[in-house]
Amino acid sequence: MELKVPMSRETAKALKAGDRVLLSGVIYTARDAAHKRLCETVEKGEKLPFDIENATIYFVGPTPAKPGQVIGSAGPTTSYRMDAYSPTLIALGQTGMIGKGKRNETVKKAMMEHGCVYFGAIGGCGALLSKCVKKAEVVAYPDLGTEAVHRLEIENFPVVVVMDCQGNNLYEQGPKAYLEH
Repeated sequence: MELKVPMSRETAKALKAGDRVLLSGVIYTARDAAHKRLCETVEKGEKLPFDIENATIYFVGPTPAKPGQVIGSAGPTTSYRMDAYSPTLIALGQTGMIGKGKRNETVKKAMMEHGCVYFGAIGGCGALLSKCVKKAEVVAYPDLGTEAVHRLEIENFPVVVVMDCQGNNLYEQGPKAYLEH
């Protein structure tokens, strides 16, 4: 299915674990150092450097672009590194996350309570995924280098819904279904 981002909570709630999705629109990048700063900004009562409402954050630190490229390799980062920070951003309106690997129970509860989905992107395919990025610009924390927050315009970015708003988890359902057959 094709899906425009940013996406509303209603759209997020309609997605189911296992859905294959092609994302197009605007997303933001942030890894653990940027997430820490975002949450510190919230704690200080200051405004975030981008609109978190209905936003999707891709856990990636893209490599520098080579001449003629929009962005360098842009493969997903292991998501559990953001688990301490994701519930805060989800509560503020974030509706999507893109990464790889399992998430903890606190993140799952925040997703269910507020309406957020976790998309999985294929690790090891960063060069291929970067071809889906049509525009990239740093919007916050340039001192973090490749881990700065980027605003990305993407087209047909392939992901799978790993965890949905109802608490379904493909990492649990997939092995169970396999063992039953």
